[in-house]
Amino acid sequence: MKQLAQEISARFSELGVEIPIGEIEERLDKMINKFKVPREEARRSVVNYFLKSYNIKRNEFYTGQSESPLINISDVDDGKWANIRGKIVQLWDNTHESISQVGLIGDETGTIKFTIWESAGVSPVEEGKSYLLKNVVVNEWNGKFQLNVNKSSSIESLDEEIEVGNSTVEFRGAMVDIQSGSGLIKRCPECNRALTKGACMEHGKVDGVYDLRIKAVMDDGSSIQDAILKRDLVEEITGMTLESAISLAADALDQGVVLEKMKDSLVGRYYSVKGSRVDRYLIVESISPIFAYDPSELDELIAAAEVI
Repeated sequence: MKQLAQEISARFSELGVEIPIGEIEERLDKMINKFKVPREEARRSVVNYFLKSYNIKRNEFYTGQSESPLINISDVDDGKWANIRGKIVQLWDNTHESISQVGLIGDETGTIKFTIWESAGVSPVEEGKSYLLKNVVVNEWNGKFQLNVNKSSSIESLDEEIEVGNSTVEFRGAMVDIQSGSGLIKRCPECNRALTKGACMEHGKVDGVYDLRIKAVMDDGSSIQDAILKRDLVEEITGMTLESAISLAADALDQGVVLEKMKDSLVGRYYSVKGSRVDRYLIVESISPIFAYDPSELDELIAAAEVI
């Protein structure tokens, strides 16, 4: 906290205003430790307080600062400002009115969650494209880092393909549920968000593009894992193509029949899923069914029974 207070004090000093570090630190401590305000929100609130107290415009404070360093995702640190070059791996559904977009960005060293706040006023990013996120702040939440794109940030589109590196994990268990928001869905053609009642939070009523998705709940007997499967894996594991799903929904005059058909064929069966874990989700890259038993395990059980 002392370091954060020093950074704020140093910036005001550059503008000709000397604020005692102790006064800044006291306000930060009250907001973060007493009122449990997230670190970045506390920083913004304290800065705004002193901007108002000394009649300094926000753009004067946030412009002309030293350029944030370009760093790898694996090197981010809590409370630091940075420039991040990466590829948008996935965009997630978002219903919070103060958030424009939320998802996963990755570079050669790994992946990290990002949040673009509505107040940032930047153009939407697209899944699968590469960008330079400038002057974003890193926060730690529940032991994991995330990037925040706010008013002082900017986003530049990059005409390059960035290879995303991540550590693959495997989860083996039964698919015990398929959540709502799965099956045949529609996405915004502009930002790829899943539509809610035919509307995109960013672009309003749009002519959506059909897609397939499964938000599964896996259970290995000792833990639960939420898993997200994109269209190619959904088609692979269900044998249902996007075109056949659209036709099925049209015949029934109900998109919900697609989800019900998926539940009938998948729930209760065992699978091995592999992918990258982000927050509570496993972003599935491969899925394969697991037979009810392994022959070698059965032999061991029979041998054990004979001994008894």
